Amino acid sequence: MSGKKYKIGYTAGVFDMFHIGHLNILKGAKEQCEYLIVGVTTDALCLSRKNKKPIICQKDRTEIIRAIRYVDEVVLQSNMDKLKAVKKYNADVVFVGSDWKGTPTWREYEKEFSGVGCDVVYLEHTDGISSTILRERMHNELYI
Repeated sequence: MSGKKYKIGYTAGVFDMFHIGHLNILKGAKEQCEYLIVGVTTDALCLSRKNKKPIICQKDRTEIIRAIRYVDEVVLQSNMDKLKAVKKYNADVVFVGSDWKGTPTWREYEKEFSGVGCDVVYLEHTDGISSTILRERMHNELYI
């Protein structure tokens, strides 16, 4: 027995321009589950949801996540139906950054997941870093 609280964990993200915040989420998730499945958002979903293409292509982002020692399996996230993913992968926990805690979307997910025996664990958000911040820094450096 591993002594970990959860058997199968799931988390998902774009993971564009991989940074320490991404690593902190993956490490924190793996510390609490025996098997961690990570969904990498497809380029198409990112474009349709955020109206922007990732800097790093889907294939490369997937390979980066696959190479992280905390990750046991990588899958593509091609839609936002997280309940379907929970059921498909038999996850008993979903991990997400604490910046989502208390939002209407995640309150709804909590209700949906509890109906199938899945918890939501909010992992501490790493302040001062995000792919959006990195994009802004790159833009500002180019136009100084």
